[in-house]
Amino acid sequence: MLNLIWGGMILVGIIYGALNGKMQEVNTAAIESAREAVTLCITMLGVMGLWLGMMEVARASGIMDRLTRLLRPFLHFLFPNIPKGHRCLEPISVNLISNLLGLGWAATPAGLSAMEELAKLEQERGNEEFAEAENGGKKAGRDAPAMNPGTNQKVPKGMVTRKNRSASNEMCTFLVLNISSLQLIPVNVIAYRAQYGSVSPTAILAPGLVATMCSTLIAVICCKIMARKRRF
Repeated sequence: MLNLIWGGMILVGIIYGALNGKMQEVNTAAIESAREAVTLCITMLGVMGLWLGMMEVARASGIMDRLTRLLRPFLHFLFPNIPKGHRCLEPISVNLISNLLGLGWAATPAGLSAMEELAKLEQERGNEEFAEAENGGKKAGRDAPAMNPGTNQKVPKGMVTRKNRSASNEMCTFLVLNISSLQLIPVNVIAYRAQYGSVSPTAILAPGLVATMCSTLIAVICCKIMARKRRF
């Protein structure tokens, strides 16, 4: 969808420039934008390398483990049905800490790992919709929909596919938390503002913190309400 949106915007700009006799300006802007894109990528590569390196140092020195222990009461409140000490809690903690620091690059691998572990947790609970991850899509003991919504092909009776799964409460809560993304230090935005000549790149800290706190608070409230409705 984003490719279509950006492609449409570029196409509209080119057509508008051609109709108004400003193709020279369009060509110049394209070349300048390409140069700025390369410069921005190099800048962000340095920022990313710095913060990811700091994350690795924190992990190797045990700081991440201490932060994970500090997050346990908060994680238990958010995910009360996850057993204490379950292996999915570690990648969830790393993901939340990375988002707090505005490190979306570091948060993504941890988020994918957390989702995989949450799927394994559903297998351990005996959720038949997730049984095919172990048995390769063999019969899971419950009838699946007659049509696979992803391919519009008939699904054999008793067969469960990945496309027919329903996300668990923990998966939904984790995803919503990632979308709301509470950030103490929005590294990305600060780097962008510094790259484009902002007088005070860090001026975004307080507004960003307030905005993401509000979004995260609303996200947690909505997750708790929906989890209770789903349970009943």
